[in-house]
Amino acid sequence: MAKICLCMTAKTLGRNLEILDKYRKYADIAELRVDCLDPDERLLIRRFPEQAGMPVILTIRRDIDGGHFVGGEGARISLMARGLAYAEADRRRNFAYLDIEEDLNVSSLEEAARTFGTRIIRSYHNIKGTDADLPTKIRSMRRSGDEIVKVAVMANSTRDVLELLCTGKECEGQEKILISMGHFGIYSRILSEQFGSFLSYCNALSETDTHPAAPGQIDVRELASLYRFRNITTATKIYGVTGYPLKSTSSPPFFNTVFDLEGNDAVYVPFPSDSITDLLEIAKELNVEGISVTVPYKEAIIPFLDFQSDEVRVVGACNTMMLTPQGWLGTNTDTKGFSDSLLTFLDKPNFKRRRVTVIGAGGAARAVIFELHRLGAKVLILNRTVHKARRLATPYKFVWGGLDEQGIEKMDKYRDIIIQTTSAGMEGINPSVSLDDPSNDPVAMYNFCGQEEVMDLVYKPKMTAFLKRAYNAGCNVQNGYDMLIRQARYQYAQFTGKEFPEHFLSRVHFGET
Repeated sequence: MAKICLCMTAKTLGRNLEILDKYRKYADIAELRVDCLDPDERLLIRRFPEQAGMPVILTIRRDIDGGHFVGGEGARISLMARGLAYAEADRRRNFAYLDIEEDLNVSSLEEAARTFGTRIIRSYHNIKGTDADLPTKIRSMRRSGDEIVKVAVMANSTRDVLELLCTGKECEGQEKILISMGHFGIYSRILSEQFGSFLSYCNALSETDTHPAAPGQIDVRELASLYRFRNITTATKIYGVTGYPLKSTSSPPFFNTVFDLEGNDAVYVPFPSDSITDLLEIAKELNVEGISVTVPYKEAIIPFLDFQSDEVRVVGACNTMMLTPQGWLGTNTDTKGFSDSLLTFLDKPNFKRRRVTVIGAGGAARAVIFELHRLGAKVLILNRTVHKARRLATPYKFVWGGLDEQGIEKMDKYRDIIIQTTSAGMEGINPSVSLDDPSNDPVAMYNFCGQEEVMDLVYKPKMTAFLKRAYNAGCNVQNGYDMLIRQARYQYAQFTGKEFPEHFLSRVHFGET
């Protein structure tokens, strides 16, 4: 069973012990990052294992490997020796593990560690990319049978994560630690059991005086509680959400909470991906049973489906994939999730005699347009790329235009309901631009009269620049959170083959709303 290792990166030993005590129940092992300590504190590390009360890894990471130690190798080796000095017969009072980089050759240090039961973690770090032929690398690194080989490589693509996953399978049976660093590799830290990794490193990210010891680390409480890391085995059913860049997704709290409440041996994880082909290879290797699809893949995923629901065929967008014995089945729960949400908000049975403007012509817009047509609305579709608006509008005989002066003028005749379907203003899409920046409002030239019913499918933040401007003008507004909940309930039913447990609804959420 893979273990949770809490990285201790505070500047003092005392503060590290405070943090460890606070999060003790979530961790199995602690890693003391000596390179993060103040210089004077580094001289006092010997007693830390006894004070910690759990197995501790002694690590002094060099700056060239992503750490903070900038002194010479002689000084670093001396600190390692200090940590191992005066070893006691009671091994619980000694460091349980010593992390030594593969290119550090100090036999006396290793012999001293082994004499008193300190295991060697032979590590390799590539903070720039993922090496070719990692299995050969792993085999060449191990110098004795009791060593644990650690390979931490930066994932710059989905293909890089796939390479590490395949490496884990090729080196099955060997005790090792495999980490795909960075945002692309986040699920390698959750699915350590599937990657064949001895442990997963994490941090207490809610503590302001600590920081991730490596790119992509997850908060220890999130890993232990949200993802139920200790319950994940090779038999655990895997579901997830894919998109790009997928910097912000609130789906895991919803699905994992329901799985927990229902006692399902299942986990739902984020799969950020820059390649559908590579993602599907990873899904095959991990035996993923269901995937939620978000931007920008709702349309692009369709050629990769083996079967499509009627709605996907008509809408031309897919937000849900399920693995069947015959292959991947694509469905769309955005359609019903949208109409259920907006009709409830309006307290109406349908959209008849309602004139509606839809902003955007992507996958989400396709689901919205499908339902508006089905339920009787008259619609104007505006999009920055005009030919996409025209292509979407034509089958329904709807009006279309661009996000220009002429298009904005048309809104005066389609202003009962205004629906924003693009990712404009979404958290994480463009971190360099303030969420309140006018560029995050796709119809900044439009003047709300205060009588419009306005919906933005974005739910993080609660109020986009677009929605805030509508609210300030006196409009009734709604973000996409309720729609998200509703479509997720339909997804859950499709993933599991049973109705969503409505009695749990008050206990599940999509994070902050």
